[in-house]
Amino acid sequence: MFKQDITYGLRTLLKNPGFTVTAVLTLALGIGATTAIFSVVYATLFEPLPYPKPDQLVVVWSKVQGEPRNEVSPGDFFEWRKRTHSFQALEAWTGGSINVSTNDHPEQVLGSAQTPGFHRLVGAKMFLGRDFLPEEGQTGKDKVVILSNRLWRNHFGSDPNIVGKDVRVNGQPYTVVGVTPTGYQDRLPFQIWAPLAFAPSDVTHDQHWISVMGRLKDGVTIAQAQAEMDGIAQQLQQEFPNSNAKLGVSIEPLHLDWFPKEKQRNLWLLLGAVGFLLLIGCVNVANLMLARATTRRREVALRAALGASRRRIFGQLITESLMVALAGGVLGGLCAAWMTKGIVLAMPENLLPSEADIRISLPVLAFTVLLTMLTGLLFGTAPAWQASRLNLVEVLKLGGRTGSSGAQSRSRKVLVVAEFALALTLLAAGGLWLRSFWNLSHRDLGINTENVVTFFVPVGEGKIKDDAQAIAYYQRILDSIKSVPNVDKAAVTTAIPLRGANFARPFRVVGQPADPSQTERATFVSGTPEYHQTFGIRILQGRDFNEFDTEKTQRVALVNEAFVKRHLNGVNPVGQRILIDQFSREGEPKKEPLEWQIVGVFHNVRVGELRGTDDPEIDVPFAQSPWPWSEIAVRTRGDAQQLVKSLATAVNVVDPDVPIAGVKTMDEILGESLAVDRLGTLLFASFAFLGLVLSAIGIYGVMAFAVTQRTQEFGVRLALGAQRSRVIKLVLKEGSLLASIGAVIGLAGAYLTGRALQSTLYGVEALDVYAFLVVAVVLLCAAMIASLLPALRASRVDPIEALRSE
Repeated sequence: MFKQDITYGLRTLLKNPGFTVTAVLTLALGIGATTAIFSVVYATLFEPLPYPKPDQLVVVWSKVQGEPRNEVSPGDFFEWRKRTHSFQALEAWTGGSINVSTNDHPEQVLGSAQTPGFHRLVGAKMFLGRDFLPEEGQTGKDKVVILSNRLWRNHFGSDPNIVGKDVRVNGQPYTVVGVTPTGYQDRLPFQIWAPLAFAPSDVTHDQHWISVMGRLKDGVTIAQAQAEMDGIAQQLQQEFPNSNAKLGVSIEPLHLDWFPKEKQRNLWLLLGAVGFLLLIGCVNVANLMLARATTRRREVALRAALGASRRRIFGQLITESLMVALAGGVLGGLCAAWMTKGIVLAMPENLLPSEADIRISLPVLAFTVLLTMLTGLLFGTAPAWQASRLNLVEVLKLGGRTGSSGAQSRSRKVLVVAEFALALTLLAAGGLWLRSFWNLSHRDLGINTENVVTFFVPVGEGKIKDDAQAIAYYQRILDSIKSVPNVDKAAVTTAIPLRGANFARPFRVVGQPADPSQTERATFVSGTPEYHQTFGIRILQGRDFNEFDTEKTQRVALVNEAFVKRHLNGVNPVGQRILIDQFSREGEPKKEPLEWQIVGVFHNVRVGELRGTDDPEIDVPFAQSPWPWSEIAVRTRGDAQQLVKSLATAVNVVDPDVPIAGVKTMDEILGESLAVDRLGTLLFASFAFLGLVLSAIGIYGVMAFAVTQRTQEFGVRLALGAQRSRVIKLVLKEGSLLASIGAVIGLAGAYLTGRALQSTLYGVEALDVYAFLVVAVVLLCAAMIASLLPALRASRVDPIEALRSE
């Protein structure tokens, strides 16, 4: 019987290729998009980490005054190791930029220093060579490295004999002892690992600079380990009151520990958006099935009259629905694979956890199969139920005509209303993302990003010993860079706009009463004389730095508009003096604040992320506040990217041992700042557009079928003298009425969507009247356009042919 249902259903579907293709493509879009996003959600939130027994892996943080996630001091780490019984192992690591060079090709990569047991802790194996030995965690024996497979391939040409060879790391020779395999380790940000060795002076309790990971013993829960570590923290508070008096311990699962809750919520919202798209597709197909069931009323009635039970008829129609869903699911799976690859390519680097391997996996395929079956039941049950409950006498009385009951007509209209309500909600999400992206991309940055390239010179520790050396070193580099053809301006700075500032210094305005309970802080930027000109920062009042502002002259500063508004409102800022705390390096006593005289005011510059506020900023001459690890910006005449090699050569003329690192144009930095919002806008807008198209197809189908069913009525109207424009208005009115009702209902969903997205978006209210009005108008226009073709068809009905057909 089931075989007969499949055979008959296949034959019926092939006889109606228009219906079949439309239904299958509609479902394929919904199932494909939903599967693609679910593959991202599953790989990120649900798939186990690619380590042996990943549930045992935890991150151990220092907890300071209620803040549970702080780095750990080496002294605490070794005390934890010595006293705990809950862990199989505790290992530490730290990371940063590392200079790696062969004979003629210096490069900077992200690297990590780890205690020798770290790879064993996570269960990582080696592709070539071996792991670190325990004794290599001692100072003097730590000049060995492990390379990632990616670095080995790209930088060392896949040399099979690399193990045992020396490479220069931060200017010193290190021996390669291992290469990691391909896989998740190639997705990690780190590309090279060295042993983390502690000198006796490093093992203190007051400097927190390492991270700690642990593996719990079999049978030990996080709660049990937390209870033990709380006791150890109390012991350390008593033994080291100066450093540990308010210090606790927090243990968290490794899975998602570095993936913020906001991003997790955004993934769920994205999955909800494609779920709406799938629902719109299901409603569309359900409408098609209802219309098709109406044309098959006589066929179903004859089968019932010949003895087919309601259950048999219901089963046949459900089988056909599942066949349509299966075809949509197969095509949707292919679409999902393509969409998933597109999402991965469009996704900004480091947006998701490094371990997340986004692909069409077995759980994702199982989700697709289940989704396919559910959609088949969802859109097929109502039409099958209505068809199985036909009144045989009424249907047979109609003869060859395919009449439609009022209940069926109402069902189709209700589905269209629901479809438009869902579409408005989805369109609202897309509209809000577009509005937010517009706000961000048109924000006043305070700089001119065109033709500016930035980079930094990774100077090794100890190479620059004092301020005079720093000033002379960077001045030689600037002089060499300015000799490159097509270089317009060049500057050294401690902060690149949009990347964030390295320093925020406490200060107070001279002459204003000081409040000991409240410390004012401002972003502190040091730059050479052409800093503001290089970035196109406007000086609004006073003067800029110049070559006469040296370490031997009056200390001068420029402040931004936000500083003036908050701290010097109503007075002339030029000539005012400010006291700024000096930076003290580790081990140095606190220094007395220095006095600086304000000589100018500049336009607010977006120093950090685009969503941030304009905070007070103080800029000072580099010669009066040098810093050995600074960055360089160059404005060029023409495409800045084309001068990168020349700039690298100019730097190597001064210092041949270092590469230029982090080379990016300001346009690239701006693009990276917008990358996450651009991806969200692209996805939400794409799903909204597909929802709009499906909704338009849905109302077109309903109105086209309604026109077909009302052919006689329109023929009579035209025969009695009705104008064709009147018939067109009648059909358009009905279509726009259905869309309007759906849009009004969808406003509630749009508002809830706005509330859910508000913390994610920029400059957008939960009830954004402008955005909602625009998407509602777009939706109604789509409904009018979709209804126009059926309306024109209705106006062209031949009254004689219409009446003769009845």
